[in-house]
This record gives sequence, structure tokens and C-alpha cells, in this order.
Amino acid sequence: MRNELGQSVDHFKRAASIAATETSATVAPKINAARERVQPAASAARDAASQSWDSALAALNAASENVRQAGKTTRKATRRQLKAERKQAAKLQKKAAKAIGRKKSRSGRLVGWALVGTAVGVGAAYVARRRREAQWDEYEPASSRTGADDAAFEPMEPTTYTTANGAVTEQSKSKPEPR
Repeated sequence: MRNELGQSVDHFKRAASIAATETSATVAPKINAARERVQPAASAARDAASQSWDSALAALNAASENVRQAGKTTRKATRRQLKAERKQAAKLQKKAAKAIGRKKSRSGRLVGWALVGTAVGVGAAYVARRRREAQWDEYEPASSRTGADDAAFEPMEPTTYTTANGAVTEQSKSKPEPR
């Protein structure tokens, strides 16, 4: 089988070489004739294209150089303008600072806020104390509200006495001794 496969490959190679020889003998004169007819036109087109390519490159180089120069001058002008604008902004800030007055320091503001907080806290404590006292006022004796003496609330000595037999007598008693 290997032998037969080798013979098939040899036959295939010979057939391909014969086909190539016959095709080149038939087609070669036609290709050569076409080449002779087209070659002057192709050379002219190639020359024209190379000339236009060179001129296009020269034009592009000139244009890019112009753009580069314009960018440099624009950059310089922009830098000058930015510097002038910064200077003007600094002047305006100084004027505004003078118009406002001296700047407050951060520690001064903190102390101010601490004082305000303390005042609010003291006020809130006073109000809370008053409310708490008002709640307990009804349970306190009247003396603390009116400032009256305790003697005013002492029981009075009766001016009349009832005896065991139902007789009413009036006795003069001396004033009760204070406690």
C-alpha cells in the first residue's frame, strides 16, 4: 500500500508540472503583451503620484510648522493673561479684606461660641429649676409661698368651754406661749 501511495504522489507531481508548462506557454505571451502596453502608463502614474506625494508632504510640514508656531504664541499670550488675572484677583481680595475689617481668628470664634453656649445652658438650667419648683409648690406648706408665720396656723384656744353638765362658761386665758 505504501508503494502504491508513493506512485500516486509521483503521478500527481508530473501532472502538475505538465499543466504549469502548458499554461505558461499559452498565457505568457499574453501577459508579456499586456505588460508592455501598461508599463508606460503605470510609470507615468507612479511618477505623478510620487510628485504629488512629495508636494503633499511638503504642504503638511509647512502647515504643521504654522500650527506649532501659533500654539507657542497662544501659549505665551495665555500665560501672560493668566498672570495678569491672578494679579488682579489678588488686588481685589486685598480690597475686600480691608473693607470687611480685620479677620477674626479661629480661636476668637471658638471662645465666642463657648460663651454663647454657656449663656444658653445657664438660661436653660434656670428655666428647668423654676418648672421643677412649680411642680412641687402645691405640696409645700403655704408659709413658703406667702411668707406667713407658723403661729398663724396654730389652733386657736376656745373662748367658751362646755362643761360636763352642758353649761357654757367663758374663761379668760392668757395668751398661749409660743413654742
